[in-house]
Amino acid sequence: MPGVSKPLVRRHPIGAEFHDGGVHFRVWAPRARAVEVVFESAPGTPLSREDGGYHSGFVPDVEPGATYRFRLDGRGPFPDPASRFQPDGPHGPSAIVDPSSFPWTDQGWQGVPSSGQVIYELHLGTFTPEGTWEAAGRDLARLRRLGVTIVEVMPVADFPGRFGWGYDGVNLFAPCRLYGAPDDFRRFVDRAHALGLGVILDVVYNHFGPDGNYLTQFSPDYFTDRYACDWGASINFDGPDAGPVREFFVSNAECWISEFHLDGLRFDATQAMHDRSPEHLLAVLQRRVRAAAGPRSLFLVAENDEQQAELARPADQGGAGLDAVWNDDFHHSARVALTGKREGYFTDFHGTPQELLSATKWGYLFQGQRHSLLGKSRGSPALDLPGAAFVNFLENHDQVANSGHGSRLASIAPPGLHRALTALLLLAPGTPLLFQGQEYASSRPFLYFADHEPSLGAKVAKGRRQFLSQFPSLAGPEAQAALADPTDPETFRRCVLDPAERDRRPEALRLHRDLLELRRSDPVFRAQRSDRLFGALLSTEAFVLRFLDSEAGDRLLLINLGDDLSLRELAEPLLAPPRGGSWTVRWSSEHPDYGGGGTVPPFQSERLFLSGRSATVL
Repeated sequence: MPGVSKPLVRRHPIGAEFHDGGVHFRVWAPRARAVEVVFESAPGTPLSREDGGYHSGFVPDVEPGATYRFRLDGRGPFPDPASRFQPDGPHGPSAIVDPSSFPWTDQGWQGVPSSGQVIYELHLGTFTPEGTWEAAGRDLARLRRLGVTIVEVMPVADFPGRFGWGYDGVNLFAPCRLYGAPDDFRRFVDRAHALGLGVILDVVYNHFGPDGNYLTQFSPDYFTDRYACDWGASINFDGPDAGPVREFFVSNAECWISEFHLDGLRFDATQAMHDRSPEHLLAVLQRRVRAAAGPRSLFLVAENDEQQAELARPADQGGAGLDAVWNDDFHHSARVALTGKREGYFTDFHGTPQELLSATKWGYLFQGQRHSLLGKSRGSPALDLPGAAFVNFLENHDQVANSGHGSRLASIAPPGLHRALTALLLLAPGTPLLFQGQEYASSRPFLYFADHEPSLGAKVAKGRRQFLSQFPSLAGPEAQAALADPTDPETFRRCVLDPAERDRRPEALRLHRDLLELRRSDPVFRAQRSDRLFGALLSTEAFVLRFLDSEAGDRLLLINLGDDLSLRELAEPLLAPPRGGSWTVRWSSEHPDYGGGGTVPPFQSERLFLSGRSATVL
């Protein structure tokens, strides 16, 4: 029957919304004269054209679970660009979902503030053997006991195939069918909130995947050739007809916050979100999603290869108003220190005590200086940002996979050195991030994997080999031949975590648990006061960090990256004992519980002694 007019209030400007008695549809298709909703085994229902290129209408007697598509001037039918679920994948029909029917129990949840957080990044398909929301939800209590406060889920926007990282999503509003139904995602978030855990989602607003994207059928103005993008066509955020495109992405972000009660978003590769509008889309996004969250506090973080510090500054200071930015510089310096490899994009890092000290105190190492590999300046001034504004990590999905063989640091770095830099990560003022399995030294690799049809899969595999060839150790014929095929199902299966490993590696688990407990219980570490943190070099391979606190007392963190160090000349004021007191050992990475050889007190009668490759808290 024809679409009929019915007064109602929509929750979002686009998509199919269930209301008592039927469903209201609204879609942007500015060049289409006629748009119809097509249900399975039923004639099309025409929608009414609105100003601005939208088409809308109410269709009665349609229930949640019904599947539909849109026909445009007789073409198609095509899935809804704002589909809430694709039960058969991106090429299949869209399904009606009623998010208001979910029985939430988190009415008292207040969200997550911008400080005091410990993030745990996971990939739904490999985090558990089952690879589902339900299975991942059963493990949330363990993460809470570990000391995690926020679970960061890698992208779940639906994509074709049987497995993938999620960064080639094409249905931005539809949680991937591989992991369960939309209500399974909601149940995961509800369970996390009941345990006191926040959940944030990694979203990709810089490109769409190469397979299953039907947006151009509705309008070519979703994309632009004015900017280059490494992964596909750039999105039109600032050109002709950009208004509805911007609204599409704002609505998507609002949807995750309002319909799934998420506690924030991690914006992928924001340097590729090209926008010269008076107000950058990221600033609009943060403003709109905070409004959508109401009284709940959100945690919004950006990945940004250009290290644009203004992303984490308040809007009234000319910034985008996000809470934090990923700090690749901390990772790059730490990885060089742990592996000794300076190649590819690690070329400008040395892994020295001074680099690690500076990254801990100031966040970005490159804040506008020349970067030799790029041949130009990198970064922008960030000395004013608080420590919590930098998300630091030793591992994440990209960096583990970019080792070529998906190697985890615990399996390739000297154990003592790995423990010492884990202490630096988890006690520093920055916001620490752990990657799935890192807490128990998982031996499972994390490789790049993507399931595509053969011709596209071959191109993806070739592109991956070319990307990794920037590292000389992976550029030779033998090394290239040894790289895993990202389209091989076995590559995906190798990355699935083995829960049994948790019991086989208790030392690593104790290390992370005790450090996170120290971070949480000690008022000095908990404060994340980078402005009260000072450091000094003790040798070419050792350094000291002093956390000043007039009320709780100072803390020292002594880190030695090299062999045993004995110093008799201590001309460094940061080593001086506190007024009227002395230093006592609070924690040591050399404790046998962590696999160490035993703690040696650093301050002895006539010297300072630091065990090789160790960290000590006093």
